[in-house]
Amino acid sequence: MSDNTTHFGYQEVPVTEKVKKVGAVFDSVASKYDIMNDVMSMGVHRLWKWFALEVCAINEGERVLDIASGTGDLAAKHAERTGNEGLVIASDINNSMLSVGRDRLTDRGIIGNVQYVQADAEQLPFPDNYFDCITIAFGLRNVTNKDTALASMQRVLKPGGRLLVLEFSKPHSFLKGIYDTYSFKLLPLFGKVIAKDEDSYRYLAESIRMHPDQETLKTMALDAGFDQCDYMNMSGGIVAIHRAYKF
Repeated sequence: MSDNTTHFGYQEVPVTEKVKKVGAVFDSVASKYDIMNDVMSMGVHRLWKWFALEVCAINEGERVLDIASGTGDLAAKHAERTGNEGLVIASDINNSMLSVGRDRLTDRGIIGNVQYVQADAEQLPFPDNYFDCITIAFGLRNVTNKDTALASMQRVLKPGGRLLVLEFSKPHSFLKGIYDTYSFKLLPLFGKVIAKDEDSYRYLAESIRMHPDQETLKTMALDAGFDQCDYMNMSGGIVAIHRAYKF
């Protein structure tokens, strides 16, 4: 793969094309995203997110950025915890996903301390040292240049702040056969039947396989300027939480 190309699932595509292709995937799945998350994970994604929220330890009055906010699951919980004195910015590169999230939170009466910004994680439009906490759940694997995005997150995080990445990762070896069968046989089938979009869910399965493993992502965070990074596995390594700190 050259400097001018990158992965889109298992395909090698020009760097300039990946954003468009990923955007098309999420334009297609936005309306069915929450239903598909429940089906794909058998509801376990809710436990993963709950645990991630506990690890975040958001405090009242803090300023929080939720990147790849999508339908707003984490942003809604952040808003409850920061309170009226705090601020949550829900950010997503995809306008369709951001619109769904804004509508959901508004319908739930979560307004006032939440703002919505369409932005690229690689070029975050915020001042240096601005946020107490940054979260990105199931979004980093879709970013074209992850090193650039991590450096951008490090820049806008305050000293003493923390980044939390919740993402699919590399499961333990004893799960590989079962996980591969599920990912490449059942997942596209669910996409075809429920979301009427088999190709997008095949891409999602491939994108998980191309994402850096736990140790690699930890090293990438440190190389991006974070002073400390650790991680914990969930569900046998199918999902991992990375916590990176800026001192």
